[in-house]
Amino acid sequence: MAQAGINPKVDFFFDKEKRWQQEIERLRVICLDTGLTEELKWGCPCYAFEGKNIVLIHTFKEYCALLFFKGVLLSDADGILIQQTENVQGARQIRFANIREVIDREAAIKAYIFEAIEVEKAGLKVELKKTDEFNMPIEFQYKLDHIPALKTAFQALTQGRQRAYLLHFSQAKQAQTREARIEKYIPQILNGKGLND
Repeated sequence: MAQAGINPKVDFFFDKEKRWQQEIERLRVICLDTGLTEELKWGCPCYAFEGKNIVLIHTFKEYCALLFFKGVLLSDADGILIQQTENVQGARQIRFANIREVIDREAAIKAYIFEAIEVEKAGLKVELKKTDEFNMPIEFQYKLDHIPALKTAFQALTQGRQRAYLLHFSQAKQAQTREARIEKYIPQILNGKGLND
């Protein structure tokens, strides 16, 4: 018999996973026990409260994790939330290396989920850094200063698309690589498209 709240569209994620199957199936039960709605988003099981994303299950080579979309706003009483990379602004993970960690942390996981639901109910928002707070590669600034159409097109993009370009360009360590990336994406920016459009 199917557990209440299980969404058959999400089953494939649990069926295909071999390395972390026990762990993610237990995480699924925990998430559903909190009354969240199970959906498939970005190819992963996502759990929502009244249409707002709360937590997502995802797997990696070294661990599986629960990703709290607004994890930075949680109190993290147990000190278990991890910022995946320095560029992740709002989301935080709880990582698991084995089934025992999932079982041992079940009460804490539920407490974090309930706190995340309260964050949504309160309408709290993550304050994202503004585009001008991100590193502007000198090579890209030069292009913006010398190609007015590029500057206009870049400024017309959403803040998120601007940030994605700035991160992508600035992650290259060598000037030559930054220049190559910028040249590659100038046509896309001029067409009003984001990095991944």
